[in-house]
Amino acid sequence: MVVLLGDKCAEYGGQVDVEAHIETCSGILWRELEHSGDEILQLVIQCAEELPHKSTLYATLVGLLNLEDEEFGRKVVDTSHAKLQDALDSENCNKIRILMRFITVLMCSNVIPPSSVIEVFETLLSSATTTVDEERGNLAWQARADFYIFCILGCLPWGGLELAERVPDDLDRVMTEIEAYLSIRKHIFEPAFLPFETPADDNKDGGQDFLEDLWERVKLLCEDGWKVDSVPRPHLAFESRLVTGKSYEFRPVTCPEQPDQPSPSSDVMIGRQRHEAELKYPQRIQRLHIFPVSRTEENMKPIDRFVVEEYLLDIMLYLNGCRKQCAAYMASLPVTFRYEYLMAETIFSQLLLLPNPPFKGCYYALVIIDLCKALPGAFPTVVAGAVRSLFDRVNDLDLECQARLILWLSQHLSNFQFIWQWEEWLHVLDLPRWSPQRVFVQEVLQREVRLSYWEKIMQSIQKASGLEELLPPKDGSCFKYADQKGDQSEGVEFSLSKELNNLVKDKKTSREILSWVEENIIAVHGHNVSIDVVVQTLLHIGSKSFSHLFTVLERYGNIISKLGSGQSNEILVIEETSRIFQNNTQMAAIAIDRMMVYRIVSNLSIVTWVFSPSNVEQFHTSDRPWEILRNALDKTYNRISDLRKGVISVEKSVQKAIEAKAKAQADLDSAEALLEAAESEELQGQMAVKLKRLKAAVDRTKQEESSEQESLEAKDALLSRALSENEVLFITLYRCFSDALIKHLSVDPTEKQEDVLGTDQREPMSIDSEEPSAMDADDDERRNQRFSKSNGLHSQAEQQWCRCTLGQVRALTRKYATEIWPHIDKIDAEVFTGDTHPSIVKAVYSALRRPV
Repeated sequence: MVVLLGDKCAEYGGQVDVEAHIETCSGILWRELEHSGDEILQLVIQCAEELPHKSTLYATLVGLLNLEDEEFGRKVVDTSHAKLQDALDSENCNKIRILMRFITVLMCSNVIPPSSVIEVFETLLSSATTTVDEERGNLAWQARADFYIFCILGCLPWGGLELAERVPDDLDRVMTEIEAYLSIRKHIFEPAFLPFETPADDNKDGGQDFLEDLWERVKLLCEDGWKVDSVPRPHLAFESRLVTGKSYEFRPVTCPEQPDQPSPSSDVMIGRQRHEAELKYPQRIQRLHIFPVSRTEENMKPIDRFVVEEYLLDIMLYLNGCRKQCAAYMASLPVTFRYEYLMAETIFSQLLLLPNPPFKGCYYALVIIDLCKALPGAFPTVVAGAVRSLFDRVNDLDLECQARLILWLSQHLSNFQFIWQWEEWLHVLDLPRWSPQRVFVQEVLQREVRLSYWEKIMQSIQKASGLEELLPPKDGSCFKYADQKGDQSEGVEFSLSKELNNLVKDKKTSREILSWVEENIIAVHGHNVSIDVVVQTLLHIGSKSFSHLFTVLERYGNIISKLGSGQSNEILVIEETSRIFQNNTQMAAIAIDRMMVYRIVSNLSIVTWVFSPSNVEQFHTSDRPWEILRNALDKTYNRISDLRKGVISVEKSVQKAIEAKAKAQADLDSAEALLEAAESEELQGQMAVKLKRLKAAVDRTKQEESSEQESLEAKDALLSRALSENEVLFITLYRCFSDALIKHLSVDPTEKQEDVLGTDQREPMSIDSEEPSAMDADDDERRNQRFSKSNGLHSQAEQQWCRCTLGQVRALTRKYATEIWPHIDKIDAEVFTGDTHPSIVKAVYSALRRPV
């Protein structure tokens, strides 16, 4: 009953009277308080924390219970205080925000006096103002200060009316202090973290950041008398009773100490602190503005948009493990206006949030699917409109956001029989191969093939005749030693491949096969031919399915590993793998990924191969090389994360072993003292036996401690080695990016840190220079002209290649910033020297939120 409080009420899409429901629940709980008071207390607090869109209902419930049992009301206040203080100390953003809202609505139910709420507000305001003070503060931690102000402003739609009625002077003082804070804080504008390069014409924010936007909405709310239609106020029905209840002072809270400014102060040290602050206090939402404001904010006040977004984000956050219940709550918010467009925009804003969304993309896909089923008459049309709007602006969409959108759309369509109005996108066939819209459609279709099969996807696009040319080839394997019928042809290498195939069929051991390879291929035809034949043949055997591929690599991977020792040979192995699976990107990516897992190839070899000439030409026309590169970096990151977790686990085990040894030694010392004091022979005999047992225990705990210490040293060594390899990996990565880009960008020495480049030193492009057709979009042309003026590029294909490559520099830096910051000094010294192109430095620094 407590969990489902209000779910069947009219405000949440039901027909039950909310006041009657709260009254009934209150009566039942009151009768149980004497026997199960602690359990009820924990349950109510947990519901208020994890179902925050119903916080007003739970606050009213607490207010009614407080009338019957003052001890229960006091415990709720004390527990809320303890939880808020703990959340502040542990820097748990979501709990801080939710608990501050809860104490605000408790104030509305007369459980907490308004003066206590104002005191909490002023505590956070004081901390925030100190942080952004140039003399006393630490500007690197503005993210925390902004978050505190956001929490205060976020409480006012729920409690501003009561504060204005009961403590108007205090509320005015808080509003004045917030305005003063906003006047001294630094305005936030980070293009590298925006989903679009340019805002939509009808949805510009006027240069406001997220906090300034909320402040404007709250000011309008204040001018409107603090009336919010989207916030239920069930306590008003019980106001005459609640005012007779006792209020409990909410003890003062303390904010964490401000981190010291780095000494010596440098942009690197400040940047590291700012990155740490942004990780702990991330921005919650970055509005996409997919639809016109007239649709997303139809029939609602400005503050209602913020409130509905808070509802939706809280539901997705706390009900991520119950997706159907999540969709049900999202579809029945306590508002009187339509919000399907705002709901879709909010979900997509989370899906495309930079640098990272709160959850994996598949979660948002499931939520959208369930909402389409819950609201079949409205939401599918809205989602389709969102896709069309995003597709129209895909030229300006961040590359990482494009990749997420492609993955989501392919997964979404796979749940609806791949039905889509493909004929609307037929015009992409008239665009050049590098056009973002054409590449988008191509990648969606290729992802759909992975989720189904080629014939099914071919059937789904029958009405859009011509799009089949964007599908991947039907035959996924390109075995070098097979004729057109799939049978192996004649010739020396063909016969060697056939013989190797027979050895595998005969289940020869890897040792026997390696001996045969050394005698019959390496000794006669050389090392390169042996890699060619072995890799092609073994992967062809494993090309039937993923399980076949994994089995082949597990059994015979050591053969490839020995043939491919050394980076140059590893690159040959990767090249042959890519060649046999040139028509199947998924199989190529998985094969190379598994080779990295089995230590057949290294991440450095993969990075070097990705920047080979044949791959560089595909940077703007295919996601294939980028997918393989992302997989390698992800695998490296996950390996380091696992090692860090292992070190932490062993450190805990070492501490436990030390404590166990100390306890065993103390028991032994106590037993020895008792033995010395023993007078009777019987007691001495008993103590001697006990002493022997305790000595054995001490020896055992010493051995355990020694073993754990050795394990810790080993894991520390592995982690140190992995971090050193990681440093080399990122240096290599940025060096490869720089080498690839510098060939196509030239710098005018008179423009040191500007993106204005001369054209006289520019080398000719080797990539596809196909010009766009007359149907190419006007915004494409304007964007290309702007980019070409700043970088001295001529053909539009060249411009798009540079834009894609720089976009990937920014995306990868943004994603792995936590791993890059510890090595930034070395990267600066070895890569970002005076010869590095300013555009590359700008892309990296902007993704690290570091001043150029």
